Amino acid sequence: MKSKKVGFTIGKFAPLHKGHQYLIETALKEMDRFVIVIYETDLTKIDIDVRANWLRKLYPEAEIRYALNAPKQYGLDNESVQIQMKYLMNIIKDLKPTHFYSSEPYGESVANYLGIIDRRVDTERKKVPINSTKIRNNVKENKKWLDNIVYNDIKKELCI
Repeated sequence: MKSKKVGFTIGKFAPLHKGHQYLIETALKEMDRFVIVIYETDLTKIDIDVRANWLRKLYPEAEIRYALNAPKQYGLDNESVQIQMKYLMNIIKDLKPTHFYSSEPYGESVANYLGIIDRRVDTERKKVPINSTKIRNNVKENKKWLDNIVYNDIKKELCI
C-alpha cells in the first residue's frame, strides 16, 4: 500500500496572490491531502475570515486551519524556531505531514523540526514575480497578480 502524502503550508495571505496560488496548486497536484494554515496579521485590514474564504472558494479540496494569537517572536534563530514550532505543533498535531511547502528560507527550519520533506516552490519568484508587500503598497498597479475574488474584497476594503 502506497503511503499517503500529506502536505501543509503556512501564511498570512495578506493578500492571497498568484504566487501563493502557484504554490498551493503545485502542492494540490503532488499531495493526497493538503492543509493551509492561515495566520492572523496586522499587515492588512482584511479580516482572517475573509482571507480564509478566498482560500476556501479557490481551493475547496484544501483544508484550512487558523493560527490565532501566534507568538510575536519569529526568525531563523534556534529560540525563535522553537517558539514558533511549539505553537504550530498545536495546530497540526493530528496531521502527520510528510511535506512542508513554502517559498521562503524558513521552510528548511520547519521541515527539519518535523523531520519531513522541505518542498520549496518558486523561491526565486521567476514563475510568479510578486509578493504581498508589493501588492499592499500599490493594489491597483499589481491587480494582475490577484484573483478577482481577492481583488473585489480588497477594492471594497480600500474603497478603490
